[in-house]
Amino acid sequence: MANKLKDYYGRDTAELLANKIQSVYPIFDADGFIKLVLDGIQDKEFLARQDVYVNAFEKYLPNNYQENISIFTKILGKELQTETGMFTHGWWLWPIGRYVERHGTKDWSASIGFIYELTKRFTGEYAIRPLLELKPKETFEVMLSWSKDKSVHVRRLASEGGRINLPWSKKSTACIKEFTIYKSILKNLKSDPSKFVQKSVGNNLNDLYKSYPEKAREILDDWESEPITKETKWIITHGMRSLKKTLPADK
Repeated sequence: MANKLKDYYGRDTAELLANKIQSVYPIFDADGFIKLVLDGIQDKEFLARQDVYVNAFEKYLPNNYQENISIFTKILGKELQTETGMFTHGWWLWPIGRYVERHGTKDWSASIGFIYELTKRFTGEYAIRPLLELKPKETFEVMLSWSKDKSVHVRRLASEGGRINLPWSKKSTACIKEFTIYKSILKNLKSDPSKFVQKSVGNNLNDLYKSYPEKAREILDDWESEPITKETKWIITHGMRSLKKTLPADK
């Protein structure tokens, strides 16, 4: 998917972002930004192109993280009203999330608030990872509140951001450091009606089984102490898929 996506981050996206930023920050050098992006993305792959955009933000936006977060907040647009759209309408927001991923630890509070808004239009799963490493307890406590949010995208982030092995991201063991809170997050989501959220929770279990099977078993023992809903049953099946591949055929 990355190879197909990389071409999206060419001239059209550079112009789109430049025009949006200039509309709320009139002194923004849109032409300079676009040129720097186009010169930089030549022969670059997907994530490297994201970094080119971030480099361009750094050059043409103020040298002030909080001010830039304010600028980005003004151009986010309307929240998604359905599960779909995050990975269609929201692609243009990926470089902004990448910027927060690089600089977010400069201001934890500003970043956590922005990620909450970003994920309702695209996803904050990558931007939140450095915050989890910086302040795992505080970040997971916020994510615990998100696990009960009315937005399906926020609830998904409460799970997805804390995965051990998130694709296109460094491995994180923050969930093990703050296992009690993490366990509560997944418990809040184990019967979520959204398949989008269920898949994320299942992926969390799958990651746990690969690296910390005893922790995954602890979660399931807790769940199985109560009546199992059809949503929880699906999550457990999805979460144990890798484990089943390693069992003998007669198991």
